[in-house]
Amino acid sequence: MRHLILSLILGLGLSLSAQAQNDEIQSNIQAQIDAFKSDDFATAFTFASPSIQRLFGTPENFGAMVRNGYPMVWRPADVRFLELREVSGQLWQKVMITDAAGNLHVLDYQMVDLENGWKINGVQILDAPGSAV
Repeated sequence: MRHLILSLILGLGLSLSAQAQNDEIQSNIQAQIDAFKSDDFATAFTFASPSIQRLFGTPENFGAMVRNGYPMVWRPADVRFLELREVSGQLWQKVMITDAAGNLHVLDYQMVDLENGWKINGVQILDAPGSAV
């Protein structure tokens, strides 16, 4: 009986830890999207990993890339978080975004856990539900 109770407590603790991690990841992605919606590229840049920051150099360069390459992230009509999963030791958060024209886009955010919290280390555009391949 003690083993069952200990297992339940341990399982609950792991579940709460995973949920807290998931909440922080989603909060960071949402905060970056909110910054983009306000054209606050300096704040949006703070949610990018150091390697992404080095790649683009400045918040302005980063903002230009997002406006041109990811307009659905820059001006979304709706954002929904799908599953968080581990792939080859990396965490990926799927996000479904509806753009201003009503088109659906599914993006995969690669997340890295750094000493100052979770950062976005890259984004891939996936095939949206119902799209032809």
